[in-house]
Parts: sequence; structure tokens; C-alpha cells
Amino acid sequence: MMKLPAMTLREWDGPLTADLVREPARFGLGQVPAHLLPDAATKAVCGFCSTGCGLKVHLKEGSAVNLTPDPDYPVNIGTACPKGWEALSVLDAPDRARMPLLHGKEVDWDTALRYFCDQMRSVLDKHGPEAAAFISTGQIMFEEMAFLGALAKFGMGMIHGDGNTRQCMATAVTAYKESFGFDAPPFTYADFEESDVLVFIGANPCIAHPIMWQRVLRNQRNPQIIVVDPRATETAMAATQHYAIKPKSDLTLLYGLAHLIIRDDGVDAAFVAEHTSGFDEFQTFLDDYHPERVSQETGISVHRLVHFAQTIIQGTPRVSFWWTMGVNQGHQATRTAQAIINLALMTGNIGKPGTGANSITGQCNAMGSRLFSNTTNLLGGHDFRNPRHREKVAAATGIPVKCIPDRPSLAYDQIIKAADEGTVKALWFVATNPSHSWIDQNEINRILDKLDFVVVQDMYCTTETAQRAHLVLPAAGWGEKDGCFINSERRIGYSPKVRRAPGQALADFHIFRLIAHYWGCEDLFRAWSTPEAVFRVLQRCTEGQPCDITGIDGHEMVQKSGGVQWPLSKDDGFKFNAASWKERRLFEDGQFYTPDRRAKFVFDAPEAAPEQRSADYPLILITGRGTSAQWHTETRTGKSAVLAKMMPQELMLDLHPQDADSLGIRDGTPVRVISIRAELTAKARLTTCVQPGEVFLPMHDNRVNQLTHASFDPHSRQPSYKHSAVRVER
Repeated sequence: MMKLPAMTLREWDGPLTADLVREPARFGLGQVPAHLLPDAATKAVCGFCSTGCGLKVHLKEGSAVNLTPDPDYPVNIGTACPKGWEALSVLDAPDRARMPLLHGKEVDWDTALRYFCDQMRSVLDKHGPEAAAFISTGQIMFEEMAFLGALAKFGMGMIHGDGNTRQCMATAVTAYKESFGFDAPPFTYADFEESDVLVFIGANPCIAHPIMWQRVLRNQRNPQIIVVDPRATETAMAATQHYAIKPKSDLTLLYGLAHLIIRDDGVDAAFVAEHTSGFDEFQTFLDDYHPERVSQETGISVHRLVHFAQTIIQGTPRVSFWWTMGVNQGHQATRTAQAIINLALMTGNIGKPGTGANSITGQCNAMGSRLFSNTTNLLGGHDFRNPRHREKVAAATGIPVKCIPDRPSLAYDQIIKAADEGTVKALWFVATNPSHSWIDQNEINRILDKLDFVVVQDMYCTTETAQRAHLVLPAAGWGEKDGCFINSERRIGYSPKVRRAPGQALADFHIFRLIAHYWGCEDLFRAWSTPEAVFRVLQRCTEGQPCDITGIDGHEMVQKSGGVQWPLSKDDGFKFNAASWKERRLFEDGQFYTPDRRAKFVFDAPEAAPEQRSADYPLILITGRGTSAQWHTETRTGKSAVLAKMMPQELMLDLHPQDADSLGIRDGTPVRVISIRAELTAKARLTTCVQPGEVFLPMHDNRVNQLTHASFDPHSRQPSYKHSAVRVER
């Protein structure tokens, strides 16, 4: 056999085995350089999406040289998506932030932190506690985000701070709170494998959450897979039923299905009577949603609507409903999510294997952000406005109750509006890139340029937001620090430090500790010495809450157990068995977290999307995930040469052949995509995956959000990225 040139372990995309190391030629490989041969291994949880896959990280002299999927982790069971395989490579990018940058010039940490504190204190002293705010993320460990929220609000005196999770998960949070009494996703990933009917609404897990899709493919029950989506997505192509509804007609569709389920005796009357409230009012409300009306408004025939409803009725009691950004990012998103919840409740599909109204989270720690970011919720899911909650958190953290604000923060969009109006003068962005990701991108960039002080704390100094910052603080990334994430199924997973951060970059946790010192409030956080110490503080904050984790014995238990799903109280902790508690779902006893322990039916009439087609802008633009190889604004994944090969080299606009013919556009033709706000160029890709009158662009390109219309759900304040009016020209 010809001996091939040596390659690094990172270039090998198969499993790393002892046979491979001993006899690489058998695998068509050259000799692996000795300095890359691992001598130890550890386990970590991936830092990209909310799936929370387990990875086995291979170490050489204590530093990571490669990784493979963990075959024993209950989430991914030995599989990983392309992003997971490339998790280490993106740490080596040449544009890593290595030193603090002040107005674009390198400075030492002392200079940077003194400047940070001087500028922030000046703004707060001169204009009051509402004049500065922070925008956090679902990408850092929850011990870090809790430290940030506590430092900014309890130590520095800010009122306002929110997270980029507002862009992806605020709708699910709001819907669960109102319907269930707490932000409580009820499912476990085993439900993918145990359903007889899986209904995906505005979700494309085949691309957005490929390991979750692998769990669906493991289902041995020959399930019906139903997809509700205007596009023929990759998931829709694999489904047994696809309902290509008109964009943003999903609320009407869901009410129409509920109407048919009642008409055709599909209601679980016993469950509704014993465990819910508000059903009679909901039933009366549904009288107007007869099949003919719903067909006209959604574009789905009456025959197919009836078939959809019958599939749910006949699949009971093992029907699971799943949604993600196609629902959450809408102008009426909260009520749409609650319409999904209502279907699960009225058919009794909750609290049992293979059931549930299940929100798939976006980021690796979006669930941790929801509980511990200290933004719109006080630590542990408490209420800033409740004096008993403030006293409890004060006792748990050792921080005087007078330091805890008595009101929650403004939402992300309200903070940006306040910045435009001059109320907010300074913004601190941590591990997020809103100059790319925020809706109506040109508008937010105009506002950022008005601010007195912009700080960006990130791994990379080249993001669009960092380019606008007065001060850039260099942060360590995943793999260069330790702490815990919480995934979509409420599983707390641990990720250790396996690399040294480049230059003088520091873990976000240590940056917060330094700021506390320079600000002069370090005494408040004397006990917050390590991520695990903060973990213990947060456990005390959750005691007695639905998310109680007082039964977890620290990071070591999380790591050894293959993750631990919340809740796990002290009492449950004594009988915890990792093998038998691998998968746990909520509401098995039919008891919810509302005052009367009943789930609520919540509903409102549908409203038209704020921006509609017109003669000048006759097409509806939908945005979303473009490929499983890319992630959000490509801040990390864009650094990987391997991932770059798995996506188009140019921005592609999906356009229906019928529209293309009327516009004189051929496949591959350069086109202009124009909204009232901006325009961009792309290459036309003619496809029947979109309907006539609709076009699609992937969200990863840094120009796409110049086009999007800034409308917001009134309850969750989540932006609506999925419905903007555009025209296309040659």
C-alpha cells in the first residue's frame, strides 16, 4: 500500500481507535505525528446548538488534540453533526481576540478594565441606573451568565439586561409560563423514539438539529411524521405528510385542527376535566374556525385538514408536537405556541411517553439563560417584583436584598429603542453579534453608532459588532473554560477546560471577577470564586422551584451521570440512579405549576402580519437555517475550512420557477432582492421547495437581516424574522 502523507488527527473524520493509532496504513493514512497522539481523554458537552451532544475529547499532555462523539452519552449516543466534529478547529482561527482593544489598539487588562469602569460609572452616575444595559447570550455557561446578571444588576446597579435568547426562545418561555405556570419544557429526547405521530411545526430538525432527527429515525413504531411549513424543507421531504401553509397562517390552522378534533370526538374529556381550565371558553371560541374558513386562510384543502385532524385523533395517546423558530419568530408567536399546547392538552398528549407540547431550543445554553441570566427573571425563575422572592435570592446568594432590583429588565427590542431615544447610553455585549443577527440590521447599526460607550466581549475581534465597539474584551471560548449548559430536554451537562485560550484572552467568568474587583463590589461576590462555587449558589436559588436542582452533588455528579435533567431536589437526589433516571419527563401526575395545578387554555384571534405584499414588493421573504454545517452568524463556524465546503460559496435565493419565469430569471442568474429597507445581490436557485409568491434566504449571510421587517410578538417581544415583503429583479 502506498504510504500517504501524514495528516493530523483533526483531519481524520472517523472514530479514533487504538487500531487506527497502531496501524494507520490500514485506514489509508500516513503515520500520525507523535506530538498529536493522545495520551488521555475526557468528556464534554458540545457548545453549539441546544441538542447538547456528548463529546469525547482526546488529550495530549492535558491539551485537546481531537474529539469524537461520546457513545455513552444519552443525548447523541455516539453521533455528532459537522459542527460538533469541528468544535476544536474553530478555536485556532487567526482572528481570535488575544488582547483587549481600546479604539482598535491593543492595551493591557489594567488599562481596559479601568476604562470600562470609568465609562460605565460615568454613564450610570450622570444618567441613572437605566442608562447602561447588557446583552447576554445562550452561548456561555450558566454559571457565567448568572455571574454577569448578578454583577451588572446587584453589583454595578444596572436595571436592564437581556439575552440573544430573546431572538429564539422568548416565545416558548412566555407560552409555557402562562399555560403551565412555569417555563417547563415537558419532554425528553426519548419521546422522539416513542411517538406514533410526530408533528413538527415551523421546525426543520433534519438541518437545524440533525442529532435530534437521528433520534426520530430510531423510532421503531412506524410513526406518522407531519410537517407544517411553507417550504418543502429537508424534514418535510422526509415526512409522511407535509402541509405547505401560507406564511404565518399557522395560528388559524391550529385552531382549525382543534375545531375538527372537537367535532370528531377526539377530545380526552377526562384529562381536560381533571387537569385543565378554560376549555369551555376555548371550545366556544373555536366555533368560527370551520374547515372552509381555515382552508381559505391557510391554502390547505378541507379534505387534507380533516386527514390531519384524524391522524392526531387516531394517533392518541402517543402524539408529540414539536416547534422551533418557524413558530417562535412570528408577530403572534406566543399564541401560536399556546395553540400547539392546547392541542396536546385537549387530546391528553402530555406527561406520557411519546407525547408533549415540545419547544426545541436554539442555543447550547438557552435553557440555562432562561433560568439563570437574571434578566427578565430573577435567578432560578423567580420574580423581581415579588418581595419574598427577592429575600429568598438574597439569602441564597449572600447579597443584601437592597441590591436586588424590584423590577425586571426591558426586553431586547425595548433596550434598543431606548438607546435610539437616548435613555440608554451604554451597551455591553457578551458573546453575541447583533450587528449581524438583529432584525432590520441597518437600523440597529445606526443606533449603536449613536451610543456613548459600546463594549463587546467575544472570542473574535472581527465580528460586525466588535468593529463598532469602543472596547473589545478578549474572551475564551468553549473548550477553554469550564461550566455547565442546559439543553432542550432540561439536561444539565458539564464541559471542562481542555485548551488554553490564546494570548491574554480570559474565560468570561474571570473577566466578570476582574470587573467586580475594579468596580469595588468584589465583597458581594466573595463566595463566587469558581464556576462550581456559583453552581452551588444557584442550587440554593432553585430550592422549592419547579427547576429545583438541590439534589445534584456538584459538577462531578453531572459529568459522571451523563447529564442530569431538572428537577432533582434534595429528596430525589438521595434515590438518584443515573441508569434509571436517564430520561425524565414532566407532568406525569397531571399536576402543573399554576396556582390551581391545572394547565390553562390560552387563545386570541389571529391577526395579519404587519408587513404584507404590495404592488412594489409582491413576494414574501422567509429566512431560516441554510445548512447543518453553519451556525447563526458564522462567528465560529465560518472559521472552519471543512464546514465551508459543506455550504454554497455564494448567497442563494430560493425562487419558484413560476415566479422566475414571469421575471425572466434563469437558474443561477444574479438577482437583486429588495425590501423597503435595503437591497442585496444573490444567485437565483429555482426550486419548488418554495411556493409561488414566496422566496427564501439563509440567515447566516451578514446581509440578510438588512431586509427583514422589525415586528415583535406583543407578549414575548420576540422578533418576527419570517415574514417580510420584497421584490426580486434581474
